[in-house]
Amino acid sequence: MISVKRIIKRASVLVLGFTLMSGLSSGCAQITPTADAASAFAKGADVGWLSEMEHYNWAFYNDAGNKQDALQILKDHGINSIRLRVWVNPAINFSNKADVIKQAVRAKNMGFRIMIDFHYSDKWADPGQQSKPAAWNSQDINGLKKSVYDHTYDVLTALKAQGVTPEWVQVGNETNDGMLWEEGRASKNMKNFADLINSGYDAVKKVNAGTKVIIHLSNGYDNSLFRWMFDGLKANGAKYDVIGMSLYPDKSNWQTRNQQTLTNMNDMVARYGKEVMVCEVGMDASDPATSKAFLTDILAKTRSVSGGKGLGVFYWEPESYGTWYAYTKGAFDSKGKVTIALDAFLN
Repeated sequence: MISVKRIIKRASVLVLGFTLMSGLSSGCAQITPTADAASAFAKGADVGWLSEMEHYNWAFYNDAGNKQDALQILKDHGINSIRLRVWVNPAINFSNKADVIKQAVRAKNMGFRIMIDFHYSDKWADPGQQSKPAAWNSQDINGLKKSVYDHTYDVLTALKAQGVTPEWVQVGNETNDGMLWEEGRASKNMKNFADLINSGYDAVKKVNAGTKVIIHLSNGYDNSLFRWMFDGLKANGAKYDVIGMSLYPDKSNWQTRNQQTLTNMNDMVARYGKEVMVCEVGMDASDPATSKAFLTDILAKTRSVSGGKGLGVFYWEPESYGTWYAYTKGAFDSKGKVTIALDAFLN
Protein backbone atom coordinates (compact mmCIF):
# COMPACT_ATOMS: atom_id res chain seq x y z
CA MET A 1 0.00 0.00 0.00
CA ILE A 2 1.28 3.44 -0.83
CA SER A 3 1.00 6.14 1.76
CA VAL A 4 -2.65 7.15 0.83
CA LYS A 5 -2.87 6.09 1.93
CA ARG A 6 -6.32 -23.21 3.28
CA ILE A 7 -3.05 -23.03 3.02
CA ILE A 8 -5.62 -23.18 6.17
CA LYS A 9 -3.34 -25.97 6.81
CA ARG A 10 -4.74 -28.51 4.46
CA ALA A 11 -4.99 -32.11 5.48
CA SER A 12 -1.78 -32.70 3.67
CA VAL A 13 1.31 -30.53 3.41
CA LEU A 14 1.74 -28.82 0.04
CA VAL A 15 3.61 -31.16 -2.22
CA LEU A 16 5.42 -29.82 -5.20
CA GLY A 17 4.87 -32.70 -7.55
CA PHE A 18 6.18 -32.84 -11.02
CA THR A 19 5.18 -34.62 -14.23
CA LEU A 20 7.86 -35.71 -16.61
CA MET A 21 7.11 -34.95 -20.22
CA SER A 22 9.10 -36.30 -23.11
CA GLY A 23 9.55 -35.10 -26.64
CA LEU A 24 12.20 -32.40 -26.32
CA SER A 25 14.70 -32.43 -29.15
CA SER A 26 17.51 -32.62 -26.62
CA GLY A 27 16.14 -35.92 -25.40
CA CYS A 28 15.89 -34.55 -21.84
CA ALA A 29 12.65 -34.64 -19.91
CA GLN A 30 10.75 -31.42 -19.27
CA ILE A 31 9.55 -30.90 -15.70
CA THR A 32 6.24 -29.15 -15.11
CA PRO A 33 4.44 -28.45 -11.83
CA THR A 34 1.35 -30.47 -11.01
CA ALA A 35 -2.10 -28.93 -10.86
CA ASP A 36 -1.98 -29.13 -7.05
CA ALA A 37 1.09 -26.91 -6.92
CA ALA A 38 -0.45 -24.42 -9.34
CA SER A 39 -3.73 -24.19 -7.41
CA ALA A 40 -1.88 -23.62 -4.13
CA PHE A 41 -0.26 -20.45 -5.48
CA ALA A 42 -2.18 -17.41 -4.29
CA LYS A 43 -3.25 -14.98 -6.98
CA GLY A 44 -4.76 -12.27 -4.89
CA ALA A 45 -6.34 -8.86 -4.64
CA ASP A 46 -6.65 -6.48 -1.73
CA VAL A 47 -10.16 -4.99 -1.99
CA GLY A 48 -10.44 -3.06 1.26
CA TRP A 49 -12.06 -0.16 -0.59
CA LEU A 50 -14.75 -2.25 -2.30
CA SER A 51 -17.54 -1.94 0.27
CA GLU A 52 -17.02 1.82 0.43
CA MET A 53 -17.07 2.13 -3.34
CA GLU A 54 -20.26 0.08 -3.52
CA HIS A 55 -21.81 2.22 -0.78
CA TYR A 56 -21.33 5.24 -3.05
CA ASN A 57 -22.67 3.34 -6.07
CA TRP A 58 -19.46 3.02 -8.04
CA ALA A 59 -19.99 0.47 -10.83
CA PHE A 60 -17.65 -2.13 -12.31
CA TYR A 61 -17.63 -3.49 -15.85
CA ASN A 62 -16.23 -6.73 -17.25
CA ASP A 63 -14.28 -7.31 -20.48
CA ALA A 64 -17.51 -7.17 -22.51
CA GLY A 65 -18.41 -3.82 -20.99
CA ASN A 66 -21.26 -5.25 -18.94
CA LYS A 67 -21.87 -4.15 -15.37
CA GLN A 68 -20.92 -6.95 -12.96
CA ASP A 69 -19.99 -7.66 -9.38
CA ALA A 70 -16.36 -6.60 -8.90
CA LEU A 71 -15.40 -9.80 -7.09
CA GLN A 72 -16.81 -11.89 -9.94
CA ILE A 73 -14.77 -9.86 -12.42
CA LEU A 74 -11.65 -10.54 -10.35
CA LYS A 75 -12.49 -14.25 -10.07
CA ASP A 76 -13.00 -14.47 -13.83
CA HIS A 77 -9.49 -13.07 -14.23
CA GLY A 78 -7.87 -15.79 -12.16
CA ILE A 79 -7.90 -14.13 -8.73
CA ASN A 80 -8.34 -16.84 -6.05
CA SER A 81 -7.55 -14.93 -2.84
CA ILE A 82 -8.82 -11.77 -1.19
CA ARG A 83 -6.98 -9.54 1.30
CA LEU A 84 -8.82 -7.22 3.69
CA ARG A 85 -7.36 -4.62 6.05
CA VAL A 86 -8.77 -4.03 9.52
CA TRP A 87 -8.49 -0.83 11.53
CA VAL A 88 -9.30 -0.64 15.23
CA ASN A 89 -11.76 2.29 15.51
CA PRO A 90 -11.74 4.11 12.17
CA ALA A 91 -13.52 7.43 11.69
CA ILE A 92 -15.45 5.98 8.74
CA ASN A 93 -17.65 2.89 8.86
CA PHE A 94 -15.37 0.85 6.62
CA SER A 95 -12.40 -1.47 7.32
CA ASN A 96 -13.66 -1.94 10.88
CA LYS A 97 -14.47 -5.34 12.36
CA ALA A 98 -18.08 -5.42 11.11
CA ASP A 99 -17.14 -4.40 7.57
CA VAL A 100 -14.28 -6.89 7.39
CA ILE A 101 -16.52 -9.72 8.59
CA LYS A 102 -19.17 -8.86 5.98
CA GLN A 103 -16.64 -8.70 3.16
CA ALA A 104 -14.76 -11.82 4.27
CA VAL A 105 -17.97 -13.88 4.43
CA ARG A 106 -18.93 -12.64 0.98
CA ALA A 107 -15.53 -13.51 -0.48
CA LYS A 108 -15.34 -16.89 1.26
CA ASN A 109 -18.81 -17.79 -0.06
CA MET A 110 -17.56 -17.06 -3.58
CA GLY A 111 -14.70 -19.50 -3.09
CA PHE A 112 -11.87 -17.09 -2.34
CA ARG A 113 -9.10 -17.77 0.16
CA ILE A 114 -8.75 -15.03 2.76
CA MET A 115 -5.94 -12.88 4.14
CA ILE A 116 -6.55 -10.44 7.00
CA ASP A 117 -4.21 -7.48 7.34
CA PHE A 118 -4.08 -5.94 10.84
CA HIS A 119 -2.90 -2.33 10.79
CA TYR A 120 -3.15 -1.86 14.59
CA SER A 121 -4.23 1.71 14.02
CA ASP A 122 -7.43 3.68 13.49
CA LYS A 123 -6.19 4.62 10.02
CA TRP A 124 -3.49 3.78 7.48
CA ALA A 125 -0.34 2.18 8.80
CA ASP A 126 2.66 2.21 6.47
CA PRO A 127 6.36 3.14 6.50
CA GLY A 128 5.56 6.78 7.18
CA GLN A 129 2.91 6.36 9.86
CA GLN A 130 2.29 3.74 12.52
CA SER A 131 0.11 5.68 14.92
CA LYS A 132 -1.50 3.96 17.87
CA PRO A 133 -5.30 3.67 18.02
CA ALA A 134 -6.67 6.51 20.11
CA ALA A 135 -8.00 4.05 22.70
CA TRP A 136 -4.47 2.67 23.20
CA ASN A 137 -2.62 5.99 23.42
CA SER A 138 -1.97 5.94 27.17
CA GLN A 139 -0.77 2.34 27.28
CA ASP A 140 2.79 1.27 28.00
CA ILE A 141 4.42 -1.61 26.14
CA ASN A 142 2.75 -4.23 28.36
CA GLY A 143 -0.65 -2.67 27.75
CA LEU A 144 0.02 -2.51 24.03
CA LYS A 145 1.02 -6.18 23.91
CA LYS A 146 -2.27 -7.09 25.60
CA SER A 147 -4.26 -4.85 23.26
CA VAL A 148 -2.62 -6.39 20.18
CA TYR A 149 -3.47 -9.87 21.46
CA ASP A 150 -7.04 -8.98 22.43
CA HIS A 151 -7.85 -7.11 19.20
CA THR A 152 -6.37 -9.84 17.00
CA TYR A 153 -8.16 -12.58 18.92
CA ASP A 154 -11.46 -10.67 18.90
CA VAL A 155 -11.54 -10.08 15.14
CA LEU A 156 -10.41 -13.60 14.22
CA THR A 157 -12.84 -15.21 16.67
CA ALA A 158 -15.69 -13.16 15.22
CA LEU A 159 -14.69 -14.24 11.71
CA LYS A 160 -14.49 -17.88 12.79
CA ALA A 161 -17.99 -17.65 14.26
CA GLN A 162 -19.19 -16.66 10.78
CA GLY A 163 -17.40 -19.59 9.13
CA VAL A 164 -14.27 -17.75 7.99
CA THR A 165 -10.80 -18.90 9.04
CA PRO A 166 -8.17 -16.86 7.19
CA GLU A 167 -5.35 -18.72 5.52
CA TRP A 168 -2.96 -15.88 6.26
CA VAL A 169 -2.86 -13.03 8.78
CA GLN A 170 -0.57 -10.03 8.67
CA VAL A 171 0.55 -8.85 12.09
CA GLY A 172 1.13 -5.26 11.08
CA ASN A 173 1.21 -3.51 7.71
CA GLU A 174 4.39 -2.31 6.02
CA THR A 175 6.24 -2.33 9.32
CA ASN A 176 9.59 -1.09 7.95
CA ASP A 177 10.33 0.51 11.31
CA GLY A 178 7.97 -1.46 13.52
CA MET A 179 4.48 -0.43 14.60
CA LEU A 180 2.60 1.31 17.40
CA TRP A 181 5.09 4.17 17.57
CA GLU A 182 6.97 5.14 19.61
CA GLU A 183 6.97 2.09 21.89
CA GLY A 184 7.09 -0.35 18.98
CA ARG A 185 9.46 1.57 16.71
CA ALA A 186 12.01 -1.05 15.63
CA SER A 187 14.95 1.33 15.22
CA LYS A 188 14.55 2.41 18.84
CA ASN A 189 13.51 -0.86 20.48
CA MET A 190 13.57 -4.00 18.34
CA LYS A 191 12.66 -6.15 21.34
CA ASN A 192 9.44 -4.23 21.86
CA PHE A 193 8.52 -4.72 18.22
CA ALA A 194 9.31 -8.44 18.40
CA ASP A 195 7.19 -8.73 21.56
CA LEU A 196 4.26 -7.01 19.83
CA ILE A 197 4.63 -9.37 16.86
CA ASN A 198 4.58 -12.32 19.27
CA SER A 199 1.38 -11.06 20.90
CA GLY A 200 -0.32 -11.02 17.51
CA TYR A 201 1.18 -14.37 16.55
CA ASP A 202 -0.05 -16.01 19.76
CA ALA A 203 -3.58 -14.68 19.22
CA VAL A 204 -3.67 -15.91 15.61
CA LYS A 205 -2.48 -19.39 16.57
CA LYS A 206 -4.93 -19.55 19.50
CA VAL A 207 -7.83 -19.13 17.07
CA ASN A 208 -6.37 -21.44 14.41
CA ALA A 209 -2.95 -23.04 14.59
CA GLY A 210 -2.87 -23.52 10.82
CA THR A 211 -3.17 -19.86 9.87
CA LYS A 212 0.14 -18.47 8.62
CA VAL A 213 1.42 -15.28 10.22
CA ILE A 214 3.06 -12.72 7.94
CA ILE A 215 5.45 -9.91 8.79
CA HIS A 216 5.15 -7.37 5.99
CA LEU A 217 7.58 -4.69 4.81
CA SER A 218 7.46 -2.41 1.79
CA ASN A 219 10.13 -2.11 -0.95
CA GLY A 220 10.60 -5.79 -1.60
CA TYR A 221 13.69 -5.01 -3.67
CA ASP A 222 15.57 -3.57 -0.66
CA ASN A 223 17.60 -6.49 0.68
CA SER A 224 19.45 -4.41 3.25
CA LEU A 225 16.18 -3.29 4.84
CA PHE A 226 14.91 -6.86 5.03
CA ARG A 227 18.17 -8.22 6.47
CA TRP A 228 18.26 -5.47 9.09
CA MET A 229 14.68 -6.13 10.16
CA PHE A 230 14.66 -9.91 10.14
CA ASP A 231 18.11 -10.22 11.70
CA GLY A 232 16.83 -7.99 14.48
CA LEU A 233 13.59 -9.90 14.89
CA LYS A 234 15.45 -13.23 14.94
CA ALA A 235 17.80 -11.96 17.63
CA ASN A 236 14.78 -10.95 19.70
CA GLY A 237 12.78 -14.16 19.35
CA ALA A 238 10.03 -13.00 17.00
CA LYS A 239 7.62 -15.71 15.81
CA TYR A 240 6.20 -15.72 12.29
CA ASP A 241 5.73 -17.96 9.24
CA VAL A 242 5.99 -15.79 6.14
CA ILE A 243 7.97 -12.74 5.03
CA GLY A 244 5.71 -10.37 3.08
CA MET A 245 6.71 -7.63 0.67
CA SER A 246 5.22 -4.72 -1.25
CA LEU A 247 6.37 -3.74 -4.74
CA TYR A 248 5.28 -0.62 -6.65
CA PRO A 249 7.76 -0.06 -9.47
CA ASP A 250 7.61 2.59 -12.16
CA LYS A 251 7.09 1.76 -15.81
CA SER A 252 10.76 2.54 -16.40
CA ASN A 253 12.30 0.31 -13.71
CA TRP A 254 9.97 -2.64 -13.15
CA GLN A 255 12.31 -5.19 -14.74
CA THR A 256 15.16 -4.18 -12.43
CA ARG A 257 12.91 -4.04 -9.38
CA ASN A 258 11.41 -7.45 -10.14
CA GLN A 259 14.86 -9.01 -10.40
CA GLN A 260 15.98 -7.36 -7.17
CA THR A 261 12.82 -8.60 -5.45
CA LEU A 262 13.43 -12.17 -6.64
CA THR A 263 17.00 -11.97 -5.36
CA ASN A 264 15.69 -10.70 -2.03
CA MET A 265 13.01 -13.42 -1.81
CA ASN A 266 15.57 -16.15 -2.40
CA ASP A 267 17.87 -14.57 0.19
CA MET A 268 15.05 -14.50 2.77
CA VAL A 269 14.38 -18.20 2.14
CA ALA A 270 18.06 -19.10 2.46
CA ARG A 271 18.80 -16.83 5.41
CA TYR A 272 15.73 -17.44 7.59
CA GLY A 273 14.11 -20.60 6.19
CA LYS A 274 10.78 -18.82 5.75
CA GLU A 275 8.20 -18.71 2.99
CA VAL A 276 7.76 -15.43 1.15
CA MET A 277 4.86 -13.61 -0.45
CA VAL A 278 4.35 -10.41 -2.42
CA CYS A 279 1.43 -8.99 -0.44
CA GLU A 280 1.01 -5.82 -2.49
CA VAL A 281 1.76 -4.81 -6.06
CA GLY A 282 0.49 -2.04 -8.28
CA MET A 283 1.38 0.00 -11.35
CA ASP A 284 0.05 3.05 -13.14
CA ALA A 285 -3.40 2.29 -14.56
CA SER A 286 -2.74 4.46 -17.62
CA ASP A 287 -0.49 1.80 -19.21
CA PRO A 288 -2.24 -1.56 -18.72
CA ALA A 289 -0.01 -3.34 -21.25
CA THR A 290 3.13 -2.53 -19.25
CA SER A 291 1.31 -3.37 -16.04
CA LYS A 292 0.39 -6.77 -17.48
CA ALA A 293 4.02 -7.40 -18.43
CA PHE A 294 5.16 -6.40 -14.93
CA LEU A 295 2.55 -8.63 -13.25
CA THR A 296 3.24 -11.61 -15.53
CA ASP A 297 6.92 -11.36 -14.66
CA ILE A 298 6.58 -10.94 -10.88
CA LEU A 299 4.08 -13.82 -10.77
CA ALA A 300 6.57 -16.05 -12.63
CA LYS A 301 9.47 -14.95 -10.45
CA THR A 302 7.53 -15.58 -7.23
CA ARG A 303 6.60 -19.05 -8.46
CA SER A 304 10.28 -19.68 -9.15
CA VAL A 305 11.46 -18.95 -5.58
CA SER A 306 13.73 -21.68 -4.25
CA GLY A 307 12.12 -24.64 -2.52
CA GLY A 308 8.66 -23.68 -3.76
CA LYS A 309 8.49 -21.12 -0.96
CA GLY A 310 7.01 -18.28 -3.01
CA LEU A 311 3.39 -18.37 -1.89
CA GLY A 312 1.71 -15.79 -4.10
CA VAL A 313 1.16 -12.24 -5.33
CA PHE A 314 -1.62 -9.81 -4.34
CA TYR A 315 -2.65 -6.74 -6.35
CA TRP A 316 -3.48 -3.80 -4.08
CA GLU A 317 -6.92 -2.30 -4.76
CA PRO A 318 -7.21 -3.23 -8.45
CA GLU A 319 -10.87 -2.14 -8.43
CA SER A 320 -10.00 1.51 -7.79
CA TYR A 321 -10.42 3.86 -10.73
CA GLY A 322 -11.08 7.41 -11.82
CA THR A 323 -10.99 9.95 -9.01
CA TRP A 324 -11.31 7.43 -6.18
CA TYR A 325 -9.04 8.77 -3.42
CA ALA A 326 -6.80 10.07 -6.22
CA TYR A 327 -5.27 6.59 -6.41
CA THR A 328 -3.87 5.86 -9.87
CA LYS A 329 -2.51 2.31 -9.64
CA GLY A 330 -5.68 0.26 -10.05
CA ALA A 331 -6.43 -2.19 -12.85
CA PHE A 332 -9.71 -0.70 -14.10
CA ASP A 333 -9.90 2.17 -16.58
CA SER A 334 -11.36 5.61 -15.96
CA LYS A 335 -14.87 4.33 -16.75
CA GLY A 336 -14.68 1.36 -14.38
CA LYS A 337 -13.92 -1.34 -16.96
CA VAL A 338 -11.32 -3.97 -16.16
CA THR A 339 -8.11 -3.64 -18.15
CA ILE A 340 -5.80 -6.24 -19.68
CA ALA A 341 -3.44 -5.81 -16.72
CA LEU A 342 -5.43 -8.41 -14.76
CA ASP A 343 -5.10 -10.92 -17.61
CA ALA A 344 -1.69 -11.66 -16.10
CA PHE A 345 -3.45 -13.61 -13.34
CA LEU A 346 -5.19 -15.96 -15.79
CA ASN A 347 -2.08 -18.17 -16.08
